Amino acid sequence: MTRVRIDLNISLDGYSANDQTLENPMGEDWARITAAYAATRTFHERVFGDTSGTGTTGVDDSYAAAYFEGVGAEIMGPAMFGLHSFPDDPHWKGWWGDQPPFGTPVYVLTHTAPRPPIPMPGGTTFHFRSAPIEDVLAEATEAASGLDVRVGGGVSTARAFLRAGVVDHLHVAIAPMLVDRGDRLWDELRGLDLTHEVTTDVADSGTIHVTFAR
Repeated sequence: MTRVRIDLNISLDGYSANDQTLENPMGEDWARITAAYAATRTFHERVFGDTSGTGTTGVDDSYAAAYFEGVGAEIMGPAMFGLHSFPDDPHWKGWWGDQPPFGTPVYVLTHTAPRPPIPMPGGTTFHFRSAPIEDVLAEATEAASGLDVRVGGGVSTARAFLRAGVVDHLHVAIAPMLVDRGDRLWDELRGLDLTHEVTTDVADSGTIHVTFAR
């Protein structure tokens, strides 16, 4: 059965990306927020293609591995694709490199649609949609063929799906740091702990992994 999943990295005070620029597309604090995730063996293998065994194991790595498992389609906002950087460039293929790490159909929510799809090496094809999120989710669910649909972010996109009540599984990796700026996750999500079972794990890195499962 297809689940709708979200995995996010945020600071202890609930913020994600901030101060985004062309040179630093995920924001000034992003490297610190995601440091434990980027240090894992799974991240080195799946993102960098490093099969030497480099990287941390343990709790952080187990959640990193779960991130890549069982996903048949992805949904993301325009900022995660990078449309705000080059909104009028028809040749812009996002900032995920020549072989993005998704390997599935990816549906990019954007008011600049329609745009032609962009097939990439490794099985990723970017599709651009301006429809309501329920319609895009239905299309992504069909494309997933029984696997899960992951809502990749950013935070505003994730919050839209959470407020719509369609998310079955939310995992949040909370870095032990305060940034006091950026996109905040938890606003207007009162009662999420009543509709979902909450579990927590603390990694050696100090990262707190909080999971909300329907």
